[in-house]
Amino acid sequence: MGDEELHKTRFEQQLSFLIEVDKMKNVLRQTLLADGSRQETDAEHSWHFALMSMVLYEYCTEPHVDLNQVIKMALVHDLVEIYAGDTFAYDIQGNQDKALREKQAADSRKPDCPPLARIYSTWMPFSAKAFSS
Repeated sequence: MGDEELHKTRFEQQLSFLIEVDKMKNVLRQTLLADGSRQETDAEHSWHFALMSMVLYEYCTEPHVDLNQVIKMALVHDLVEIYAGDTFAYDIQGNQDKALREKQAADSRKPDCPPLARIYSTWMPFSAKAFSS
């Protein structure tokens, strides 16, 4: 496979991924919008989280926090919910196997979605470290 074909394949995979993650707009969360009019979607939640990170970064007192990395994590942290669904924070039973369901969902999608595999190779170690309490 030549460089041009490899580039085209990568580009096609990226476009396919971007179309796939559009499904985040259909994953409803338990959280209502600020005006209470309806439930927010995973896409809205991730976008708002990223925007809040940018706006409120000036209050961060941790010296080694990389804003670029925080924004990336905010945008991708719920991608797996396209396949695993959203688990409400106060759903005791649902949270018991949430990590396993999300890992299985991500693992099942990696072979046919290289961009997702790259994202989760960054996200999963962070997630395991951040939420293993």
